[in-house]
Amino acid sequence: MEALLNILKELHPEVDFETCDTLIDDKILDSFDIISIITSVNTEYDVAIPAEEIIPENFNSAEALYDLIERLQDED
Repeated sequence: MEALLNILKELHPEVDFETCDTLIDDKILDSFDIISIITSVNTEYDVAIPAEEIIPENFNSAEALYDLIERLQDED
C-alpha cells in the first residue's frame, strides 16, 4: 500500500489519499491521472489493469485501488 500511496502523492501531493474516498466523484483525479496510475501500478506491482476494471469505483480511493491490485495479483 505504501508504494501505491507514493504513486498517488507524486500526482497530487496536496491530497490526503489515506482518507479521501471521493477521488473520482470530486474530480481530484482526471483521465490523465488514471493513465499515469495504471502505468505506475503496472510497473510497481507487475499487474495489468484490464479496461473493464477502469471504473470509478476502483479509483475513488487508494484503498479501492489497492483492493483491485490485490485481486488482480491473486488472479495471476
